[in-house]
Amino acid sequence: MDYQVNYINPELKLSCYEGKLFKTEAAFQDHLLVWLISGETKIIQADERFVFGAGSTFLIPRNRLATIINYPKDELPHKAVAMHLSAKRLKDIFENQSVKSQIETEKIIHFQQHPLLDSCLNSLIPYFEIQNDFPEKIASLKINEAIAVLRTIDPKIDAVLNNFGEPGKMDLKTFMERNFMFNMALEKFGYLTGRSLTTFKRDFQKTFQMTPQRWLTQKRLELAHYELTEKNKKPVDLYYEIGFENLSHFSFAFKKQYGLTPREVMGQQPEG
Repeated sequence: MDYQVNYINPELKLSCYEGKLFKTEAAFQDHLLVWLISGETKIIQADERFVFGAGSTFLIPRNRLATIINYPKDELPHKAVAMHLSAKRLKDIFENQSVKSQIETEKIIHFQQHPLLDSCLNSLIPYFEIQNDFPEKIASLKINEAIAVLRTIDPKIDAVLNNFGEPGKMDLKTFMERNFMFNMALEKFGYLTGRSLTTFKRDFQKTFQMTPQRWLTQKRLELAHYELTEKNKKPVDLYYEIGFENLSHFSFAFKKQYGLTPREVMGQQPEG
């Protein structure tokens, strides 16, 4: 099997992927701490891109949109540990501590290598061999240990982990024009803009004078046309970065919009 995930518990998983690439769209309810053992991970946000190699440790903040693309590299599978730092767990940790400052951040937080962090995460490698019989209490202790290590090596992280606020109502036009390339359910777009699905659809129609589905497809195709003609990107390297599920769907929608396939548009560009 190309992709295998061993769930030690709902908050801790060990994944191993040997295929060409594995893509997912993220707007996690919890902060996600990722330790990359081998392979490579590309993370695309609205205004920034990150590429992480083996040995990297990073935190994806909760409720932040991102496209995550995992690749094997150097003839090794993409192998990673991912910990969901749940609001309940963090509230329990911070309950009797005076941490007043709170920070909302959209950016991925990259942690430098540190002996404490290396020791904590390396201790999880043997558990790739264990599936459903891993003790729940030990898994919980491992997550708590990781949180304690992060707080020790980066004191500023408290202000991020201690923020339990929910998304408030925000300007729909600004948000959607920054985040249209993320292939999320409309319910998720609604939640992230502080709206119910019904209110989101109503406000969207007022703002853009068309349905969300039609507008999203149009914006993604416009971006694709720009990337193909101005940046010479290949269709196979583009479709998953702009919100399409697969290459055939992207090619079909593109030809319907522009009368030419993505490859035909590329062929029209002058060389050099």
